[in-house]
Amino acid sequence: MAVYTHLSAEDLSDLIGQYDVGELVSAKGIAEGVSNSNWLIETAGGEAGSRFILTMYERHIDLADLPFFLDLLDHLAARGCPVPRTIHDRSGAASRKIGGKTVALIEFLPGLSVDAPTPAQARSAGEALAGMHLASRDYGGRRANTLGPAGVAALFDSCEGRLGEIDPALPALVADHMPKLAGNWPDTLPQGIAHTDLFPDNVLVEGDRVNAMIDFYFACHETLAYDLATTHLAWSFERGTGQFRPDVGRALVEGYETVRPLSDEERAALPFLAKAAALRFIATRSYDWLFTPADALVTRKDPMEFVQRLLFYDEAGPKAFA
Repeated sequence: MAVYTHLSAEDLSDLIGQYDVGELVSAKGIAEGVSNSNWLIETAGGEAGSRFILTMYERHIDLADLPFFLDLLDHLAARGCPVPRTIHDRSGAASRKIGGKTVALIEFLPGLSVDAPTPAQARSAGEALAGMHLASRDYGGRRANTLGPAGVAALFDSCEGRLGEIDPALPALVADHMPKLAGNWPDTLPQGIAHTDLFPDNVLVEGDRVNAMIDFYFACHETLAYDLATTHLAWSFERGTGQFRPDVGRALVEGYETVRPLSDEERAALPFLAKAAALRFIATRSYDWLFTPADALVTRKDPMEFVQRLLFYDEAGPKAFA
């Protein structure tokens, strides 16, 4: 989340007035993430709650995919998954236009995102992820993974040969690992709707339990084990030091398997899939590091953090998931 576009108080008040949520009381920009502009909205006098997240879609999202994302939230919420529902305007639309850009209002769910998740929180996240995989089996929407091997390669290409500005060793590492990613994707494993971005800051917890999974804007039809490997990559390393936390990683996978057991083939593929996910985040973070506007209210994230994780999985192999 972030704020790239500034809206006046009048603009925001007029926009919120199109929903049956009461009158706008406050709107606070959220300075996290790298893809969209977001505000925490508070209202008074409505019947649909008083706190919401307003998202303006800025980057990395094809607006033609927006119905897929928003309908998916409603589908999962209706099946009891811990996800926020979409707030529809008075005409029934899930999104609107303002200033030539598309926005959506999403239910606010309480909870905290944690920097250092406990094994119990990781176990709950694994259970929630597996529950989402099962609950979405009858979802009719379909979206390809635009950040699969071809998309990651294209994103590296769009960095215009500037990866060495981030770290002198980065171009060689990408040149070494990208061919392995492109030529070995395990596309015969079970597939379904995957979140693909379930970092701890996209999960809100209350105590040890997950209360909300948020930010589904990279969701797609993908190998389900890839989603688990991506979440393992996101949860199992200490922020700052990059130290691997085997208790957290183990709890995440165990929690997942209490809801949806893995096949032997899926488990064997996890190390490769974790490295594929690491390359994906190296690519997205590299692009954002090089091209995020200097005046954007956003904190750039270091792509080298995921180089360290890629090298860890490369060395540890199956032991990383034991």
